[in-house]
Amino acid sequence: MVARIRVRFAKRGRLRFLSHRDIARAFERGLRRARLPVALSAGFSPHPRLSWVGAAPTGAASEAEYVEIAFSAPVTPRWVHEALDAALPPGLDVVCCVEAQGRALPDRVDASRWQLRLPGVAPAELGVAVPALLARESLVVERATKDGKREVDVRGAVVWAVCRAENDTCAILDVVVRHTTPAVRPDDVLTALSAVAVLSVPVPPEPTRLEQGRLREDGTLADPLAPDRDEAARPAGRLEA
Repeated sequence: MVARIRVRFAKRGRLRFLSHRDIARAFERGLRRARLPVALSAGFSPHPRLSWVGAAPTGAASEAEYVEIAFSAPVTPRWVHEALDAALPPGLDVVCCVEAQGRALPDRVDASRWQLRLPGVAPAELGVAVPALLARESLVVERATKDGKREVDVRGAVVWAVCRAENDTCAILDVVVRHTTPAVRPDDVLTALSAVAVLSVPVPPEPTRLEQGRLREDGTLADPLAPDRDEAARPAGRLEA
């Protein structure tokens, strides 16, 4: 391994329905098409050395997905950005590339900022549900998984949440959620909101992850691609009601 590049990419449009495995395969094919000198793992069946961080759930769009790629020859962030973005399908879009340095990428990410667009939900209904959730010390919901039901404490993971109106029949929820085990997903937040107030969601919500990063004391997120010395000073985008 000669170089490591950290990549921020977006998952947009219809490609939000790709699973993480599908995205990993698309990146491996894209790296081959781009003819980038990606490093391979050792063993009988070598594969590209890609390290993923905090993949968004299937069905969620994202502006802040991250992967670190190891290369076997010198590369520049600009070269990787241009070549990989051209080789990936539209909807998987490279946003930024930087050289890996300082702390490991997983150590730079412990929370996400989500925006949930809720068509058919009156902003006034969401405006009642959000304070009711935040007033609780704990709120556990059940999630069905292939291994059975699992309990997650939604309130314990929610750092802050605010609501606003797109129009009279569409509410927007902005929420920062800590990365926990098991992870609290956008649909878990909606389940918790429905448990504390009358909240009907007549059509599927439209979740988009806007940021990932290290949670600051003020509830904003530090840019995981910033140098260590700049990480704490970088502004982040908390939205107010």
